[in-house]
Order: sequence, then C-alpha cells, then structure tokens
Amino acid sequence: MSKTIEVEDLSFSYGNEPVFTQISFSVHKGDFVAVIGSNGAGKSTLLRLILGELTPSGGKIRLFDQDIRQFENWPKIGYVPQAGLQSSVNFPATAEEIVAANLFSQIGLFRFPQKEHREKSRSALELVGMEAYSKRLIGELSGGQQQRIMLARVLVNDPEIMLLDEPTTGVDARTVQSLYELLAQFNRDTGLTIVMVTHDISRAANYVSRILCLEEGSLVELSKAQVESELSHRHKHPIKIN
Repeated sequence: MSKTIEVEDLSFSYGNEPVFTQISFSVHKGDFVAVIGSNGAGKSTLLRLILGELTPSGGKIRLFDQDIRQFENWPKIGYVPQAGLQSSVNFPATAEEIVAANLFSQIGLFRFPQKEHREKSRSALELVGMEAYSKRLIGELSGGQQQRIMLARVLVNDPEIMLLDEPTTGVDARTVQSLYELLAQFNRDTGLTIVMVTHDISRAANYVSRILCLEEGSLVELSKAQVESELSHRHKHPIKIN
C-alpha cells in the first residue's frame, strides 16, 4: 500500500521550547487516522508542519513520496481548521459561495465562477447533504451545518488527503456522530485518506482505522485493543484528553 505522508525524525520547537523530538510515522493511502494527546502536545502544530506552514527544526516530511520542500500539488491536500467558519459567520456569503471560493486556482484571480464551477460546488454540497442550503448565508447555519460546509469546501477540489483539526469542537453529540459517519463513508467509499486531530477518542475509535498518541514530545501508535481497554477501565465514560 502506497504511503501518502511520511514523517521521519521530525522535531519542532517554539523558540527554546521543544514541542516534540524525532517523531516518525507513515500514513498509507486509505488510512483514517486519529491523532490524540493533551493540550500543548503539538497536535495542531503537526498538521501545520504537514501543510508546510511551519518549518521543522529537524527531520523530514514527504507527501506522495516527494520532499515537502519541493511539493507543489497542494490541491491534493484538503484542510479543515479548528476554528472552521466561526470567523466568517458575519460575512455575507452563501454556502455555495464559500465552497466555490476554494476553486480560486481554477476560476482565476478577480474572476467570477462559471457554470462548471457552480455545478462542482453544488455537487460537493450534495456529498455532505447540504445541497438544500446552497443559497443560505453562512451566519444562518448551525455549527454542525457549517462544519459540513467546510467539508464540502475541501471536497470540491477532489483531495487525496484530508487533514482535520478538532472538527467536532462546539458541536452537539448527535451532530458529532453524523460527522464521523460521514467521514467514515468518504474514507470507505472513495479511499480518501483522513488524518484527524481529536480530543474525543471514545467516539472516534468507532470509526478510525489507526490511533496515534502525541504526548510529552513523543509519538506512539495505540492499538484499538489498548484504547478499548482504557475505555472499559473508565466504565464507559468518554476519554477527554485535555
């Protein structure tokens, strides 16, 4: 099975404060990976390194067998940030416009979306069950609906990898389950590779195929049996890693 992400002896520090040191792991095509760990362990930092937004102090990252420093095919990598659309809720844009904005490389600078771009945006909204809300303003949608719009915004570019940073923050329990089910469906039906930072492994464990734990500067992979054992010891109380 081909590797989509390779991290080798990766280290990163903020100033003189090391976040993690010489961590290594690989993500294969079709994996659904949860990354867990306490606050400040570096989970979001790890995603930003994979996205090329930060420069490591040591080690290597390869995307699709290419060094990240030479990698240019960024539309292959979709990213849903932790804040989602919260900063844009007062912006007078519709769901369709938010999704179409991610086609800027195809539309061109200072140009308007054409018919094919609008159709592609609507298809992405249909994938996440939000086609009926295409003309609704973002500020009129619930938190769960906004997260689905963010997923559509990523999916409109047909990515091969999706990176998600706490996609269920501020979302009610029922919506959390439906989002996980939706992600699992994409992973199963299309082979989309997903790497998801989450604090709620009790729910995510039912859907992901692998679990990576980033803690105290090191990274280890946990088996589902280990997670299930921990869950049983906590008498079915959700594991909240804060």
